[in-house]
Amino acid sequence: MLAIRMRTGRRGALAFTTAAALTALAVPALTAAPATAAPEPPSAAPATAAATAVTSDYDSTYYKNAIGKTGTALKSSLHTIISNQTKLSYSAVWNALKATDQDPNNSNNVILLYSGVSRAKSLNGGNTGNWNREHVWAKSHGDFGTSTGPGTDIHHLRPTDVQVNSVRGNKDFDNGGSAVANGGGSLTDSDSFEPRNAVKGDVARMILYMAVRYEGGDGWADLEPNNSVNNGSNPYMGRLSVLKQWNEQDPPDAFEKRRNQVIHDSYQHNRNPFIDHPEWVEAIW
Repeated sequence: MLAIRMRTGRRGALAFTTAAALTALAVPALTAAPATAAPEPPSAAPATAAATAVTSDYDSTYYKNAIGKTGTALKSSLHTIISNQTKLSYSAVWNALKATDQDPNNSNNVILLYSGVSRAKSLNGGNTGNWNREHVWAKSHGDFGTSTGPGTDIHHLRPTDVQVNSVRGNKDFDNGGSAVANGGGSLTDSDSFEPRNAVKGDVARMILYMAVRYEGGDGWADLEPNNSVNNGSNPYMGRLSVLKQWNEQDPPDAFEKRRNQVIHDSYQHNRNPFIDHPEWVEAIW
């Protein structure tokens, strides 16, 4: 018996204010997330055109071997570029996330991905009321666990509320479901999770970064997006058609761009190319 799934697109945005960069780190200005995100009403997002080509400051340097390419050639070139990275231990991820996801309005806090809540950096852990390290590409999808490599790549590791993280589990991403308690407007059903509108594009770009970075040639599984849910332990993550829509509906904002810069400058020294060039999603997939 086929399950009829909702296919509603919704778009939201967080209002942000300019804040100072991290000490001794020159990064783009931040804009603020609310201290506590109110749930977003279920409303249809307006139709958006495909992401248009943008110019990055890194086109003549970091991305020079990828410029002008499309399809598998672009994916292969980007894989080579972003695979040159410094790898973190899983314990080092805690402190990294305190810098990458710092609340621009309160340097003592981080912004939680799915809920949008600002929470004290000191409340990292595994108890109710804490925040923990969410693997946006669920670590069971490819069985990489928390080992150094895809299990510690902070381009897809984000601070999330412990209970909301548990609700997401290892579900694929798709539209539809019921409201997640304290999820800031996120929805879930038996086989998928839909994040709040303001980070839909962030989620899509993190998933597609992982698909380009981990191609099976370095001892890890070849991670790939597909158009399915219930992928289980297979090295796949869905739903690709929805992720592409999210990338267009929620373009990179100041918080996401700054996060990419902090990771590049201070931690892994590689970039998420889909934040710099969101149009490359359509060029590859």
